[in-house]
Amino acid sequence: MTESSIKKLASTLLDAITDKDPVVQEQVCSALCSLGEVRPVETLRTCEEYLRQHDKLAHPYRAAVLRAMERVLSSRASELDKDTASTIILLASSEMTKTKDLVWDWQQAASGVLVAVGRQFISKVMEELLRKLHPGTLPHCAVLHTLASLSVANAFGVVPFLPSVLSSLLPVLGMAKQDTVRVAFCSALQRFSEGALEYLANLDRAPDPTVRKDAFATDIFSAYDVLFHQWLQSREAKLRLAVVEALGPMSHLLPSERLEEQLPKLLPGILALYKKHSETFYLSKSLGQILEAAVSVGSRTLETQLDALLAALHSQICVPVESSSPLVMSNQKEVLRCFTVLACSLPDRLLAFLLPRLDTSNERTRVGTLQVVRHVINSAAAQMEDKKPFILSSMRLPLLDTNSKVKRAVVQVISAMAHHGYLEQPGGEVMIEYIVQQCALPPEQEPEKPGPSSKDPKADSVRAVSVRTLYLVSTTVDRMSHVLWPYLLQFLTPVRFTGALTPLCRSLVHLAQKRQEAGADAFLIQYDAHASLPSPYAVTARLLVVSSSPYLGDGRGVAALRLLSVLHPNIHPLLGQHWETTVPLLLGYLDEHTEETLPQEEWEEKLLMFLRDTLAIVSDNAWICQLSLELCRQLPCYDETPQEKNFLYKCIGTTLGAASSKEVVRKHLQELLETARYQEEAEREGLACCFGICAISHLEDTLAQLEDFVRSEVFRKSIGILNIFKDRSENEVEKVKSALILCYGHVAARAPQELVLAKVESDILRNICQHFNTKVGIADPALKLCLVQSVCMVSRAICSSTQAGSFHFTQKAELVAQMMEFIRAEPPDSLRTPIRKKAMLTCTYLVSVEPALDEQARADVIRGCLHSVMALLPEPEEKDGGCQKSLYLETLHALEGLLTSLLQRNMTPQGLQIMIEHLSPWIKSPRGHERARALGLSALLLRHFLEQLRVSALVPFHNLGLLVGLFSPRCADLWPATRQEAVDCVYSLLYLQLGYEGFSRDYRDDVAERLLSLKDGLVHPDPTILFHTCHSIGQIIAKRLPPDQLISLLLTMFEALGDPEKNCSRAATVMINCLLQERGGVLQEKVPEIVSVLRSKLQEAQGEHVLPAAQHSMYLLATQHCAAVVSSLLGSPLPLDSHTSMLWRALAVEPRLAAQVLGLLLEKMSRDVPFKESRAFLLGRTPDRVATLLPLSATCALFEVLSTPAAGPAVLELYPQLFVALLLRVSCTVGVQLPRNLQAQERRGASPALAARNLEPCSSAVDTLRAVLLRSGSEDVAQRMDLEGGWELLRTSAGHEEGATRLARAMAEHAGPRLPLVLKALACTHSSAYENQRVTTTAFLAELLNSNVANDLMLLDSLLESLVARQKDTCTSVRRLVLRGLANLASGCPDKVRAHGPQLLTAMIGGLDDGDSPHSPVALEAMLGLARLVHLVEAWDLRSGLLHVAIRIRPFFDSEKMEFRTASIRLFGHLNQVCHGDCEDVFLDQVVGGLAPLLLHLQDPQAAVASACRFALRMCGPNLACEDLSAAFQKHLQEGRALHFGEFLNTTCKHLMHHFPDLLGRLLTTCLFYFKSSWEDVRAAAPLFTGFLVLHAEPRQQPQVDLDQLISALQILLKDPAPEVRTRAAEALGRLVKLA
Repeated sequence: MTESSIKKLASTLLDAITDKDPVVQEQVCSALCSLGEVRPVETLRTCEEYLRQHDKLAHPYRAAVLRAMERVLSSRASELDKDTASTIILLASSEMTKTKDLVWDWQQAASGVLVAVGRQFISKVMEELLRKLHPGTLPHCAVLHTLASLSVANAFGVVPFLPSVLSSLLPVLGMAKQDTVRVAFCSALQRFSEGALEYLANLDRAPDPTVRKDAFATDIFSAYDVLFHQWLQSREAKLRLAVVEALGPMSHLLPSERLEEQLPKLLPGILALYKKHSETFYLSKSLGQILEAAVSVGSRTLETQLDALLAALHSQICVPVESSSPLVMSNQKEVLRCFTVLACSLPDRLLAFLLPRLDTSNERTRVGTLQVVRHVINSAAAQMEDKKPFILSSMRLPLLDTNSKVKRAVVQVISAMAHHGYLEQPGGEVMIEYIVQQCALPPEQEPEKPGPSSKDPKADSVRAVSVRTLYLVSTTVDRMSHVLWPYLLQFLTPVRFTGALTPLCRSLVHLAQKRQEAGADAFLIQYDAHASLPSPYAVTARLLVVSSSPYLGDGRGVAALRLLSVLHPNIHPLLGQHWETTVPLLLGYLDEHTEETLPQEEWEEKLLMFLRDTLAIVSDNAWICQLSLELCRQLPCYDETPQEKNFLYKCIGTTLGAASSKEVVRKHLQELLETARYQEEAEREGLACCFGICAISHLEDTLAQLEDFVRSEVFRKSIGILNIFKDRSENEVEKVKSALILCYGHVAARAPQELVLAKVESDILRNICQHFNTKVGIADPALKLCLVQSVCMVSRAICSSTQAGSFHFTQKAELVAQMMEFIRAEPPDSLRTPIRKKAMLTCTYLVSVEPALDEQARADVIRGCLHSVMALLPEPEEKDGGCQKSLYLETLHALEGLLTSLLQRNMTPQGLQIMIEHLSPWIKSPRGHERARALGLSALLLRHFLEQLRVSALVPFHNLGLLVGLFSPRCADLWPATRQEAVDCVYSLLYLQLGYEGFSRDYRDDVAERLLSLKDGLVHPDPTILFHTCHSIGQIIAKRLPPDQLISLLLTMFEALGDPEKNCSRAATVMINCLLQERGGVLQEKVPEIVSVLRSKLQEAQGEHVLPAAQHSMYLLATQHCAAVVSSLLGSPLPLDSHTSMLWRALAVEPRLAAQVLGLLLEKMSRDVPFKESRAFLLGRTPDRVATLLPLSATCALFEVLSTPAAGPAVLELYPQLFVALLLRVSCTVGVQLPRNLQAQERRGASPALAARNLEPCSSAVDTLRAVLLRSGSEDVAQRMDLEGGWELLRTSAGHEEGATRLARAMAEHAGPRLPLVLKALACTHSSAYENQRVTTTAFLAELLNSNVANDLMLLDSLLESLVARQKDTCTSVRRLVLRGLANLASGCPDKVRAHGPQLLTAMIGGLDDGDSPHSPVALEAMLGLARLVHLVEAWDLRSGLLHVAIRIRPFFDSEKMEFRTASIRLFGHLNQVCHGDCEDVFLDQVVGGLAPLLLHLQDPQAAVASACRFALRMCGPNLACEDLSAAFQKHLQEGRALHFGEFLNTTCKHLMHHFPDLLGRLLTTCLFYFKSSWEDVRAAAPLFTGFLVLHAEPRQQPQVDLDQLISALQILLKDPAPEVRTRAAEALGRLVKLA
């Protein structure tokens, strides 16, 4: 490429620099940079010339060109010759100073050019800049900015010029009056100073190593004098900050004596600005630099200024930090840096200032001071080494501060102290205790949470910070190990440190393990030397008890158990092996559960077993007694945690049980009774558990101690004292009595069984009754519940005893009566306490004990308990309260157990009848939940009766009919659970009958067993399934019911017809019909009675469900007068009312009758024309089609008959005629209207007695056709149409064709064997006078070829013949559907395509030329069909038409219609796929010609077209004989993979130009054509394609490219309305430089 071409390219781009879109403008700049990367000199010269020639160009665009030049220079400045560099320097200098006003973006860009050139040509740039510095004249601000930037960019090059620069600038400093100029001077002086400092710090790399600070000192001081004494006094805040920023680095260059001289003025001057500026970062940064400079010269003046300095800095550190402001955070860091400088030089003065401020009560002051102290401890460790005691003592008051922010700061200071050895000093323990105190903070007392936008890490809670600190200090600071161990142990037992147990245990585990590694001597604790440490017994008790709530406090159970395991050598030497085995099992159990899933009782039992095993291993009475003493001592520690205290009581009982000293046991039990807090329910329960566990080993002592306590002065005194306070005495006295009663109950429950019976009445019950007062008991629920629980435990103990059978319980009746009194006192509609549950459990145990209850007592128990439970409101859902749900279920189970026990005492049919009679009112209850409970209880009792049945002689089960009649209608109850239970009841009753007939218990009756399989049908809410199941149940009952029980069963069921629960009434009708059908022969004498009862019940019945069931026999009328009945019914007005519909359905009960009725209705439907045409208003309007009445009535009647299941055989017999007639009826009624009289009737709304079916002609025909399919066993076809929406499509004009297609598909898949007769019936329809019928049948036939069923049923030839015959049909839709059908052969019978190939190809190619329209639907169908067929026909058959097809479809690539673009491109891909490896040159030329359009249409706005292009390109790849290109297509163009178009196009162009360089000109010509595309995305892709082609083209291919034409075309695109297109055009222009 010649220089003129580069210039033309650059000029073209420069002309586009004025584009209004910033993205396009940026791309133009990038293109210029691309040119500059290859030809930097020519590009830069063109830019320079452009700016020089376009003097009027607005400054934003000039700035854009200058920025492009800067980017080129930043990487290519070294390639410039001196002349070019001089030209650019002059241009940039001119642009920068062209206007005296401040135009920052323009001048900044020009300055950037100078800085970029200055990296290589610093002398020339400095010369030009120095020329801009005229003596006695203020320099341009941009010149100052450039000098400053150069000082940073090229310090080694600029510093040698600094004396000259400063000598020119300093004389005019006083002339600067404008703040902007002064700010520029300050910035320059700051950069000069920083550059000089960098130079001096790296003299070994400097060009002149002889340069010293003295060279700048005088000039810098002169500048300092102006800046500090004059400009710093300005009112402009920005200027003052600029001065301060400059003074920081300048202070390092001042002469030492001058700096010392100025410090008394400089420091106060800087400090005074803190009050004037809100943003103080720059002040603090500069102050830090000044302090460093002062310290470096050993200034003594600093001491005199120290107080003011510290005060100012301290006030800054006390400013609250907001994380949203980075400058505030940075200011804090700079202020702390200042403190570091002062701490290293004047530590004593600094501490004298800081430590007293820790005593202040102001939050900010204290927090800020603590922050400085922490920083100084870390950053000036050496200077603070001998100050440790003072710093520690100064923390006394901050430790007492309750403010959360202060606490966080204190914790952070303590953390720093730990790392630097402070905590090893005297007083360090106080700091450790403080950390532990903060770890123990409860969550509710933690500080306020930070706002949602806060990201400040200091906003963590005090507890969280303390926990982290304690763990880090324990694990990472080695020097703290001997400080913390074993000191931390003393925090385990005090209650106030409970919240810190988890972090304490974790830290102690780590410390203990480190001690173990150091050796046994280092690990064993010398308790004599550490008097403050808790004893091993205290540690064991504490850790074991807190483990009972393992998930509290961040999982303290795991931490406590691990610590306990680690400490075993310090607890007892024999425990190591056992604990090392057992503790991991406990930890594993916790890992398997969460807080929600952990079974608390099971977990506590595991811990108690762990304790029992531990005590057994130790086997030392003294050790055990000491542990029990410590456990008792810790009881007050758990007053606020009832669950843990309850467990502690269990631990005490376990430990006392292991003790061999009876005196110790009695003593501790006495103390427990004296100190217990009886007002707490959990404590009463815990105390009772303790006594019960203790009684396992010490029954006599436990009972004796309880009696001793009652007789003791302590008990009497407490009762006496309480009696003084009359208002509360009764309640509190009963609490004590409740506990004692409960203790006796637990003693009875846990004591050895062989010892219990002797003590029950003489000791245990006597004392229980002695403490229970009836009057008070009724008033006090707690005492009542304790009594019930204790009596229940006593009763259970009696029953579980091996001598229970010979035990005569004299107090049984009295206790049962007392329990029933408690039950009746409970509210009948709500369940608030477990009293009734416990009372019923007690009764259950008591019933089993001798003597037996009398009949009246038994009845009272049953009635009372049933009323107490059955009337309860429905049980709560789990979400409403899990505890309430659990209590309800437990109460219900208690009732079940009681009734079972009572039934067990009278296992006779009479006894069973009595139980069911008690339940009968609840079984018939109008409330569903009561019925459900009653049926559940009935099923349970019947199962129990059946399981326990023992028949010694054949006796009749006389009440079987009554019981079956009671339960069987409930099989249809609204409640699913009730239905299931009802079936179970019937099932048990049938087997009871078999048992009474003499069958063995293990006999299984096939008929009765069917009931179990029917239960699943009762779950389904569908009434059809439900009542069908009821019918099956009725059949089973009919087969197994004795004849003498049948009439009683029927009479009971007739009564059920009036059941208020309609479902049960319906079930009764179903079962009655079933019984009459199955067993009517044996009821001959009873028929009048049955009919009379039935008629009376029908008159009384409110629901319509009774009438249809009773009309089952009415169909006989039609068996004699079928034609007359059909004619009469057809005369009924439309729409049909419910009674007429019922009569139609009754005609289908018997198959032969149904076949006659269907035949007559088909004849009526076909006799008349389907519609008549009429013009309603305007003569020119398309006539309306109005349905004729007789076919419409026949269609509706057909639907009613077909809706009856019994019509199935008749439908199968007439299936072809029905299907074809209704399909044709559907097709010719699409868009047909109802007669006007029926339209008006529909608008007025049908009466309630009329059927709700849609009367619209097409819809009624579709519904009837669907009914044919359903009734003929083709449910799968109907369901498939339902799922696919086929029926709705059939009803509409727009979707009718697709609906017919889906129907054919469903028929082929699910009803293939029926198609031959259907096709035979359809044979004559191709000549139908109705066009809609021809379209419908053609669509149906075409889709059949899409399935293999056509070949399997040998229908292929007839189908092809039928379709070919319609190929010349006058209807376009018919011709299109013919092509679709022929193409369907590819998927339906692919192996037959080859045989019919020529015929198929001829039809398809002919379809391409169908009609004159450029968008013929037939041509589209032909392309779609060819795409399916080309892979299956003979290659020779295809070869002859291949080129014709490729040429014919090529224009469709750019069709306006998406469907044509998609179909043609996909067909092109299939043609390529077929020709793989055997592609003729003429076709290959078509492939090459289609390559560019396909690549560009990847950006087609329609996703389907882009997808087709992906496929076509993948298929084209192998034909291009280029593996790289083919691989790229396969990699990037897979379906579903995201395509990065630019990356893919780049790769493709690279391979194209490498393997097919001669295609460059042809591809570029095609791209030029698409520059004018109507699609924006394609139009943008064309220049992108062009650019990549050029990018990868070799220079030798340049002759193929008409560069001028290409540039002109791209130049036009630069004016395109779409920004994306302009952007791509600019990008392509930038790449044309490749052809240089």
